[in-house]
Amino acid sequence: MTKITLLLGCVLFTTTGCTKTEIKTETIEGMVLIKAGSFRMGSDDPRFADAQPVHKVTLNGFWMDKYPVTNAQFEKFVTATQYQTIAERPLDPKEFPGVPLDKLVPGAVVFTPPDHEVRLDDVTQWWSYVPKADWRHPEGPTSDLKGRENHPVVHIAYEDAATYAKWAGKRLPTEAEWEFAARGGLDQKPFLWGDDFAPGGKQMANTFNGDFPNKNTKTDGFERTSPVGSFPANAFGLHDMAGNVWQWCSDWYRPDYFAKSPEKSPKGPEDSLDPDEPGIQKRVQKGGSFLCCDAYCARYMPGGRGKGDINTGSSHVGFRCVKDVSP
Repeated sequence: MTKITLLLGCVLFTTTGCTKTEIKTETIEGMVLIKAGSFRMGSDDPRFADAQPVHKVTLNGFWMDKYPVTNAQFEKFVTATQYQTIAERPLDPKEFPGVPLDKLVPGAVVFTPPDHEVRLDDVTQWWSYVPKADWRHPEGPTSDLKGRENHPVVHIAYEDAATYAKWAGKRLPTEAEWEFAARGGLDQKPFLWGDDFAPGGKQMANTFNGDFPNKNTKTDGFERTSPVGSFPANAFGLHDMAGNVWQWCSDWYRPDYFAKSPEKSPKGPEDSLDPDEPGIQKRVQKGGSFLCCDAYCARYMPGGRGKGDINTGSSHVGFRCVKDVSP
């Protein structure tokens, strides 16, 4: 007589006189399994008013990309689908009334540091719209990806990220999933790795060192993006969850959402509102970038929240994907 028992993906065969166990363990190349659990989401840091109040969140398990999506990976997607990112598409004259047609050139916003100190209340001092800048040409038409194949892809708008994720059989993470994974089991620590920004003098992430935005001392070894995995993984085995590039989440952005967020698997509000730019639809971004620093933006901390116009990428915005655990 043979008895077959199915239990949590394992097939157990029990036969008279012998026992044989066959275990099927699911693995997904390039992804890390984040087990179900609860954590305290948000931050009490007074600089992060939109990340308050700190509140309990409980999530199901999911898979997450070990690294942000790289230029090489995005190239495979574009080759397979002939996809054209928003930064590469022709501009609609109806959206830019009064602008001469010869000025409506596709492009993207590029970090362009000044050569002198500037006030930090005017972002146009270090951001410039560069015609023909896109994911293949991160700093403009004369730049390319040679030697940057393993850097995170940038100039990615929300639609670009979501389309890639669908093609890959994945999806973009919710904000709660992203923060839970980033914290790696550490409760309300200011940094992914603990209490100190540079423990023992060791740089733990690609952030801005020096005097922002005009003088980057490159203490961490990089002026702009770095190859994925250049810095230590967090406790869950995920790299680049702080610094390097901002990463898109699926949640709409509202600064008041945490006050009414449900505990179980929150997916964000039903609509977007940024009081600073109420007419622009924005989604949450997490993780900070190579431009983050205490003097201007410290949102590489796990409790910090970013926000981005869904139709705009820039030279410090990328993404990573997640995938549901098979039932």
